[in-house]
Amino acid sequence: MAVARLKEKYHKEIKGALQKELGLENPMAVPRLEKIVLNMGLGEATQNSKLLDPLSADLAAIAGQKPVTTRAKKSIAAFKLREGMPIGAMVTLRGDTMYEFLDRLISVALPRVRDFRGVSTKSFDGRGNYTLGMRDQLIFPEIDYSKVEKLKGMNITIVTSASDDNQARALLKQFGMPFRQTA
Repeated sequence: MAVARLKEKYHKEIKGALQKELGLENPMAVPRLEKIVLNMGLGEATQNSKLLDPLSADLAAIAGQKPVTTRAKKSIAAFKLREGMPIGAMVTLRGDTMYEFLDRLISVALPRVRDFRGVSTKSFDGRGNYTLGMRDQLIFPEIDYSKVEKLKGMNITIVTSASDDNQARALLKQFGMPFRQTA
């Protein structure tokens, strides 16, 4: 299997550029991607757990690996939710599949978003991780438009080894993440 394009770019170009930009002496201190987590929640699954099957199939097509069903951690009577009920699906990507997914996200999926002006720079969590919310799964070319019954959103969390948001922002900018221009 060939090395992912972004992984190769990271080791050949981005790592050195980031080390200079951030003024780091130790090359091991340069921020890197650790994992990408895709999460789709479906509140209606409390009434009908069969709704999770197409959700899992879509997530598997997007990520390239089988998703894990997420279950409720505690009961909430107002939502008719009991502990242990299936309420969504998630996939954790690492290694080459993580770089392949990020490449597809940046170069193919995000430009397909209608009226796209860039992703928010405010979605960092303070520890160098970035979470991106998608309104529907149709921006990914792997999803067959005719087979989708219901549009479902998803969260994409990019976990980095960066110690703060500025380092993570610099890392993602080097990968080509289209951040919104603040005016």
